[in-house]
Amino acid sequence: MNRHVVVIGAGIVGISTAIWLRRAGAEVTVIDRGLPGTGTSHGNAGVLAACSMVPVTGPGLMRKAPGMVFDRDFPLFLRWPYVPRLLPWLRRYMANANDADTRRIARALTPIVGDSVEQHKSLCDELGLGDWVSDSDYCFAYKSRADFDAEKYTWDLRRDAGFVPELIEGRAVREYDPALGPDITCLAVMKNHGFIRSPGGYVQALAAALSDRGGKLVQATVKDFDMTDGRVTGVLTDAGKIPCDALVLATGVWSKPMMAKLGLNVPLETERGYHVVFEGATGGPRQPTMIASGKFVATPMEQGLRCAGILEFGGLEAGPSRAPLELLRRHAKRAFPELQAANEIEWLGHRPAPSDSLPLIGEVGQSRVFTAFGHHHIGLTGGPKTGRLVAGLITGQKVNTDLSPYHPQRFQ
Repeated sequence: MNRHVVVIGAGIVGISTAIWLRRAGAEVTVIDRGLPGTGTSHGNAGVLAACSMVPVTGPGLMRKAPGMVFDRDFPLFLRWPYVPRLLPWLRRYMANANDADTRRIARALTPIVGDSVEQHKSLCDELGLGDWVSDSDYCFAYKSRADFDAEKYTWDLRRDAGFVPELIEGRAVREYDPALGPDITCLAVMKNHGFIRSPGGYVQALAAALSDRGGKLVQATVKDFDMTDGRVTGVLTDAGKIPCDALVLATGVWSKPMMAKLGLNVPLETERGYHVVFEGATGGPRQPTMIASGKFVATPMEQGLRCAGILEFGGLEAGPSRAPLELLRRHAKRAFPELQAANEIEWLGHRPAPSDSLPLIGEVGQSRVFTAFGHHHIGLTGGPKTGRLVAGLITGQKVNTDLSPYHPQRFQ
């Protein structure tokens, strides 16, 4: 048993890891420059998307990509000045846009996300926080049956993994959810999913429960690691040194420079994600709904209706773009014609996107540095499972999942 484990990152993955470590008896300190649950773990769509195991890089993406970039109604955006810096990562990313790699990635993602609802409940029920997890359907809304059929490849992979939708068409669409507009004539409904009504509040509640059970939370900026004979012995922060026997990197896209300190160049980019919250909304859906034409999810939350999604590549430094936010608004109003809100809140965050769409989970050599980052757009979905796996590795518990696809040194 490690006497003291430091977890860098107070999002859903880091806090989940810390909770599982405390349950195993380890002393745990979580370090983050911000407060728990205020980063990307706050801004997501809130869906426990168990069926989201198919990567974006499917066959034919290379052929379709130019049309996507220049279509003002397609949710893919580039900050053109950033493109030269993006190209090395993009070449590796697009190299996976083939059938064999897509199937390989989907098989590897399934164990991380496939039992998401159960993993979240296992994490939070014992803490008395089960009310944060809402059971629900997860709907994919299409303009037509032909649009659904056009995604046959993706749905076949989901079926292979055990996720079979119920199809609802025509007049029955409005009977299922009256909020949907006439443009939506086909629904693919996934049963046995769930969502979190306030993702940021959920992570904050988990962090408070961790603190109540002896975990320590430190707000500080990590500067470097102390290593002795190739093993981590401490973390250097702007608040001083914190000794440790093991370290977990769970700080999303900001894990890349920390891996560089270990001599590893991880092909990781930020996928900039946006959301608009329609505060106090009426006329929205009653369950999380993916609007296929806009590739965003509309989720009813405590604050209102959150519409979250969009792909934008533009680095960490640039401010938000207007076009993605306006696209979200256009598609939301089209999908939900009766949508009304007292106010609107905009948000931009950074999702960590490895070039092969798989998270990094495991130990770096024998350094006692463990990775738990790179979940692309499935961080909330896969956070508790990842935390459980990493805690098991650190505390010597048996891990019943093949972790080789997520090895942190696979890119070397």
